[in-house]
Amino acid sequence: VQLQASGGGLVQPGGSLRLSCVASGRVFHISGMQWYRQAPGNQRELIAAMTSGGGTHYDDSVKERFTISRDYAKNTVYLQMNTLKPEDTAVYYCNAQIRKVNGGRLYDIWGQGTQVTVFS
Repeated sequence: VQLQASGGGLVQPGGSLRLSCVASGRVFHISGMQWYRQAPGNQRELIAAMTSGGGTHYDDSVKERFTISRDYAKNTVYLQMNTLKPEDTAVYYCNAQIRKVNGGRLYDIWGQGTQVTVFS
């Protein structure tokens, strides 16, 4: 099972980006899906999460600017990022808890990261 993140890039302050992360391979069920970010010199931090039931959680730093969503049929999680700020500059990682077979254990899988740079 792999997670492939995409959608990062360069954007000016106030702009928007939409990140995508698709799970491929042997996927029976995806439980939670999350987005983390890591800025240079900082620890990786959780910024948005969505449960299999659709419940969401956001870090205060992105609340009301970022929106996490899922396409269950496509095994994909999105992060719509609006009103971007220079402090949002970081590598963004997706993370998911995936069951490969019915009744099997959950695997914690990470994507490769996608760079988001917000500059004037």
